[in-house]
Formats: sequence, structure tokens, C-alpha cells
Amino acid sequence: MSGMYQGISDSIVEAVREGVEGKDIAVAFSGGLDSGLVSAIARKYANSVRLYTCGTTNAYDVVMARDLSVRLGLPWIHVAVSKGMLEERIREMISNTGITDPFTISYELPLYCVCRESSEEVILTGQGADEYFMGCAKFVGQTDEDYITLRDAGVERLLEISVPAERTIAAHFGKGLVYPYLDDRVTAGVAALNPEKLRPTDMDSRKAVLKQIAIDLGHPYLASRKKKSSQYGSGVTDLIRALAREHGMMFNEYVASLTDMVHGRPRNARGSVINARIDSILKVEAERIIQENGMTVSEAVDSFYRRIVREGGLDWIKGDE
Repeated sequence: MSGMYQGISDSIVEAVREGVEGKDIAVAFSGGLDSGLVSAIARKYANSVRLYTCGTTNAYDVVMARDLSVRLGLPWIHVAVSKGMLEERIREMISNTGITDPFTISYELPLYCVCRESSEEVILTGQGADEYFMGCAKFVGQTDEDYITLRDAGVERLLEISVPAERTIAAHFGKGLVYPYLDDRVTAGVAALNPEKLRPTDMDSRKAVLKQIAIDLGHPYLASRKKKSSQYGSGVTDLIRALAREHGMMFNEYVASLTDMVHGRPRNARGSVINARIDSILKVEAERIIQENGMTVSEAVDSFYRRIVREGGLDWIKGDE
């Protein structure tokens, strides 16, 4: 069947086929468009396909995934997480993978739990669709320049932080990951599109190209699936925040304290954790400059605080404005 984005559609199908053909496949399944589409395609080529969704009992992803698994006609397993077991699981993840970044832990903990639970050796994932098909809310309503900055920063984080972290997780459990949306043929096809085809003008127009591909492949019901980020859709972030509050800590501070415990240090042995909200474009540009100067963000913030103390005030900042 021909479609508006036939080349990209064919590339996605071929990437799935090559990754799953004749194999028993687990899918890191959120119940949304991204994982739903690759699951529907995999059903045609894999020896077997089983869907795994990590989350709390009534989490958004769990509800959506249970519903879509019936529509797809594929077996589904709920990998349950609860506040009572989450701290142990986070410490286990830190110990087994070396991942310590709080955001990465909250984002990748569902995959860690799926890898831990699944019996299949190959896991299919919808990772990358948000970055390449513009699924994030932050892309909506941006100027041309800011849109490009956010897009490039998102892809950079995906390829340099998220994917390596996920491969580390999978390797620990002796599993392989299949990333159809990160296949070179798919990303090349996306790069060749007019950016205006991808750039969302409102929340409903996010991933417009991928939605059309799902329709063209005979899965129009996938185009209307609503989705939250995995750390929120699974309920994991809310649980971590609740545990942090119980310990009288902020989110980042709590995760840092678990890292200290894993390494045999007293909680907060590394010092305090700072939580701050700043403009997303400013953050991207500032962190790029910090990195180019061979520093980490922590080192830059530490230097900033030390100068405040040394100067005894903020007049030096006001002079730069």
C-alpha cells in the first residue's frame, strides 16, 4: 500500500523485520503510538511477541497498554512497581549498571524492570520516535532557531546518554535491543523531509508524520493514542518523589543519596544537590559552553557559588546585565 511517506514507512517495516524475524520478542510497551506500531509490525515477522509494561497499578501507561494489547491481539504482562520495592530496585540498578543521573534513572527504570522480568533475549523498543518525529511538548510553538536548538539537543542526549544507558541495562541481563526508529534508513528519511512536516504547531500535531505512517500501514487506531513520558506514564517519578519527601529530600538529592549508599558512603557524602528551573533554551546553550570548556555542570555551579561567597554579593552579576 502506497502512502505519503512510503520511503520512511518501508524503512521502519524493514528495520523491525530485520530485528525480530524468527525470534521470540519482548516489547518495552507503553501503550502509545511508538511501541504500538513496532509491535503491530513485529507480529508479522517474529516467532512470538509479548508485551511488557512497567508501572504502578493504575498508571496511565498500564491502563493504555492493557487496552491496546487487546486491540493488537498480543499477550501482555504488567511489570508492577510500588513504593515499597522501588528504593531497592533503584539501588540494584545503580549497582548493576553504574547509572547515577537522577533523570536517567527515572526515565530508564521501567526498561530496567522490563529487562529484569522478561524471558525473551531480544527487546523491541519505540525509543527515538519522540526525538526524530517531534513528539515532545517542548517542540510546540518555538521559533525556528529555538526549535533547531531543542531538536538537536534532544537527539544528542538520546544518542549519547539514553541509548548507551539502555544498552548497558540490556547487557547486564544478557539481552539485545532493537531500535527501529534509530535505524539509519529511517533517520535519513526523516532528515530529508521538509522540517515543517515534522514541526508541531500544537499538541495534537506532534508526530504527525508517524501518525500518518501508522494509518497508511493499516493501523489508524494508533494515530489517536495519547502518551506521556515513560517516567510519568509509568508512575515511577511520582513514587521517587514520594520517597524523597519521606526522607526530607528533593528528588535529585534522594537519588544521589542512594548512589552514596550503594558505594558505601553516608547519605549525601558528596554534598548538597541543587534543584532549579531555568529557560530550556538557556540551559541547552549554557551546558554546551560549559562542556566546550571542559567542565561539568556541577563544577560550573560550584564555581558560581564560590564566587558569590568570595565577592560577598551579586554586584558583579548586575554589572554584566
